Amino acid sequence: MKKNKPKVAFPHVGTMYIVWESLIKGLGGEVVVPPYSSKKTLSLGTKYSPEAMCLPYKLILGNFIEAIEHGADTVVMISSPGICRLGEYGKTMKNALKDMNLDARYYDFDLYKGKLKIMYEGLIELTGVRNPFRIIHSLIVGLKKIFVLDRLETYHSYYRAREIHPGDTEKAFKKGLKLIENAFTLKELKKAEKETINEMKKVKIDANREVLNVDITGEIFMVLDPYSNQYIERELGRLGVQTRRTLTISSWMKDAIIPKIFVKGETHLQRSTRLAKRYLTRDIGGDSIEAISDIINANDKGTDGIIHISPFTCMPEIMSQNIFPTMRKDCKIPILPLIMDEQTGRAGYITRLEAFVDLMRRRKRILQNNQADGETVNA
Repeated sequence: MKKNKPKVAFPHVGTMYIVWESLIKGLGGEVVVPPYSSKKTLSLGTKYSPEAMCLPYKLILGNFIEAIEHGADTVVMISSPGICRLGEYGKTMKNALKDMNLDARYYDFDLYKGKLKIMYEGLIELTGVRNPFRIIHSLIVGLKKIFVLDRLETYHSYYRAREIHPGDTEKAFKKGLKLIENAFTLKELKKAEKETINEMKKVKIDANREVLNVDITGEIFMVLDPYSNQYIERELGRLGVQTRRTLTISSWMKDAIIPKIFVKGETHLQRSTRLAKRYLTRDIGGDSIEAISDIINANDKGTDGIIHISPFTCMPEIMSQNIFPTMRKDCKIPILPLIMDEQTGRAGYITRLEAFVDLMRRRKRILQNNQADGETVNA
């Protein structure tokens, strides 16, 4: 009797669902993409989560519940090494789904036990394909998509901060995401990336607009997932701010997945360990050491400001935020810490962003005036 293929679902985490979909569908597997995160998603996740659990956990659990309601019988999650509750997500979510009597298998890509090997074996398990060439091809295309998506986010941020008609860049970007989603070979992926960039270049922009440059750091899920951070990059773009995510899946891949012999130059984690040692001598979990180093790096580059986003109850990020006052003695860059949970009000959140942008804009003009005065004196 022929065994039915599992119907696989995975959390959204920004655009990462496209990569998961590529890996499974590229091998002929069946996929159930959960609906975009919404109030319903968060409500479901919160209802069935332990009280002290963080926002990312609640949203991922909500994604899984909705996916199962839409026909998924297998949900996939990654556990990674590190001093973070992420390593315990699997056990807790598995028990939560069982307590809800949801008939779904929980498949954990446990990176504690390996990296590419675990992913390779997992794809065999989830799709039934055993041809090594097909699996390796799917892995290569999936990994390439991660880097393509991160590059497209850079273009997205550039045009969004300068667009004349708000929303035009996002429309072009979303159109491009569909092209990336349906690319299952390297040739198709290259073509899709080129077409998406060309589509964004058609957006009418004000090239003379006074644009601020802001880095966004913090807990990686919160940085990457628009719903969890209340679409912060869209709001900042509306205010004339070009954003840069200091934490990306591609940089994480270089640290956690891709063998070091294939990585050129210093990785994000290596730079973090080097820069942050003045304030933090070892990794304390989450993305705290990266956040500390990102502030130093942004300050050294002359970035206009940096925003640190973290979920409520995330101890590593709380610890890093407690280091910020000490850092202000050496780093003059404006820092905006934002702590998010399901109770965060939108109106107050937007007001804080607008005030921070006003502060950065005034500071930038003062620095420019001081620089101009200095040049006049020297002349």
